[in-house]
Formats: sequence, structure tokens, C-alpha cells
Amino acid sequence: MENKKTKKLKPLAGMTLDELRRVTSSLGMPKFTATQLAQWIYGKRVTDFDQMLNISKANRQRLEAEYCVGLVAPENAVESADGTVKYLFDVGEGRKVESVYIPEADRATLCISSQKGCRMNCYFCMTGRQGFHGNLTANQIINQVLSIPQTHSLTNIVFMGMGEPLDNIDPVLKVIEILTAEWGFAWSPKRITVSTVGVKPALRELVENTQVHIAVSVHNAVSEERQSMMPLEKVYGIRDVMEMLGEYDFAHQRRLSVEYIMWQWLNDDIKHAEALREIIPNEHVRVNLIRYHLIPEIPKLRTSSDERMAQFRDYLNGKGITCTIRRSRGEDISAACGMLAGKVKNPDTSKNN
Repeated sequence: MENKKTKKLKPLAGMTLDELRRVTSSLGMPKFTATQLAQWIYGKRVTDFDQMLNISKANRQRLEAEYCVGLVAPENAVESADGTVKYLFDVGEGRKVESVYIPEADRATLCISSQKGCRMNCYFCMTGRQGFHGNLTANQIINQVLSIPQTHSLTNIVFMGMGEPLDNIDPVLKVIEILTAEWGFAWSPKRITVSTVGVKPALRELVENTQVHIAVSVHNAVSEERQSMMPLEKVYGIRDVMEMLGEYDFAHQRRLSVEYIMWQWLNDDIKHAEALREIIPNEHVRVNLIRYHLIPEIPKLRTSSDERMAQFRDYLNGKGITCTIRRSRGEDISAACGMLAGKVKNPDTSKNN
């Protein structure tokens, strides 16, 4: 008989209520035990069965013979001068992923990862340059939310970390269900944003089955130029993606935004601003301009000047499109947009962990 210490236990964190019910039913437990498990794991963030005091000892023993809660603390963290914290998580097979905690006056946002690396291969992204090494499970995604010290104070979740969320759609949808269901976090979908480069079929599925906010990484609305930096453009053209999104209501309960990294002399002139305006389906779409954060492997790319970013913003605002320049956070710890690479570099020790 296999020893419990060497037996691989199945994690419960990351399971939906229906899945928890199947677990408890298979072990001969009352149906309400599944709801109790959800409350302990997602409500109280407990880490082992001994803390679940309203579940009988006999049932806890049955559970721990086959299952574990499945919450694993980050193995390292580093804090930016602006208060941003980057966490490093071990996801097995020698791979690490990062999530980024971003505190603000009235918000506490966690940017979470959905894949080990990324297969989108965007030229300017540190994660994409690593290649693809597998999808994260629902357990590994929700663990990033449940296992940081600030878990109880979080106000928002953004799927903008390592990987393309819609290239791992099923676990992402499962985590969204956990975050929004009454038996889970009971959050409003308006507290969640999913970012995508435009995986069109999965994007339609996300829009039709959830009410979360959508952020589309456009970065260049000229198709030939976008193809050279974002290969997915060859499969799902950004014009078609935005046209599809125009079929849905983003005027009331949810938001559609465009993410646009700006590179000096590459995509930051009025010609590109007009090309972007042309693909935006209606006046309800918001545009976020993002400063490019230097990646050592691509020294020829430079961020746009403040003046050119302001001109770009003002042009779009003048055309009735709400456009703002996003403030960068965590750049000193390589936690800003496009900089996540599955390792934490401590600025004080210059030591990779």
C-alpha cells in the first residue's frame, strides 16, 4: 500500500462547487460538505483540513487520504520603491511564474499568470521570448490569489501576467467562476479584467459566458506592422477581433479597453493614432497608452517621448475616444508590463532567485 507521505494528493483549491460535490460524494460524505470545503478554502483561506472544524474528524481523515487543500506560499518576493510587490511561485518541472501585487489609494490589484511562458511569441515581451512550457492548472492560478499575504485585502484581479489567458481558456473560466460565485469569493465580475492579444474563438467564449472586463493588447493597428511583432495577427487580425467585440454591449456593466505600448518612431505618430481609431468599434472603448519597458535582449526598441504620447492621447480624445497614459508600476523590480520572466531579481542584492 502506498505511503501517504509519498502519495500524490489531489488539490482541492481550484475546484468548482460541482467538482467538490463529486469529491465528497465519492467519499460518502453529506452533500453540504462540499459547500463547507468551499467556504474554508475560498472564504477563510485555510491551508489544511485540521482547520476545518465544522467537518467531522472522520471525514477530514477521509479527505486527507486522497486530497490536499493545495495552497503553496510563494517562494520569494521583492518589493518596488513604489510599493508594488512581485511574487515568485514554483509550478513544478523546474518552472516558475510570477504575480504582481499593485497597491493604490483605494484599490489593491493582483496581476496573475496563466501559463508557463507563452506561445504567442510577441517580439517585445520578456515572457514570450522564453517560449511556451505548459499551461497552469486552475489550482496553480487560484493559488496565486489565495497564498499571498494580502489575499484578504485584494479588490481586483487582472489576468495580465505570464502567458495568454485565452490560450488556457478552461482553467481561466474555472477561476473566474470561483472568484464570482456565491460559494467562492462572491466578487462582482467588474473586479476582474482578462487581457488578450486577440485569440478570437476563446475571446467570444469568454465574452458570452462571463461579465468580466476585457483588455485587448493591440499595440499597432496597422496589420502588416503588427504581424511583424505579434505573429497571432496572421491568424486573427486585430480589425476582425475588434469588429467581433463591437457586437457586444460594453456600455453598461462591463468595460472594453485597448492596451497600446508605445515605441519611439515605430507606432507613436498621428498616422498610427488614426489607424487605431479606425478599428475601435464605438465610443465606449477606452485606450490605455503604456510606456515601453526596456528589455535587455531588444536594445533597439525605445519608449516614446512624453510629448509624442501626449500628442497621441490628445488626438484620440479629440476624436471622441477616451485615452489615458497609464502610470508604470514596479519597473525597478522588472514587474511592469512585458517584463515578467519567472524569476525575482532583488534590487538590493542583485541576486537571482
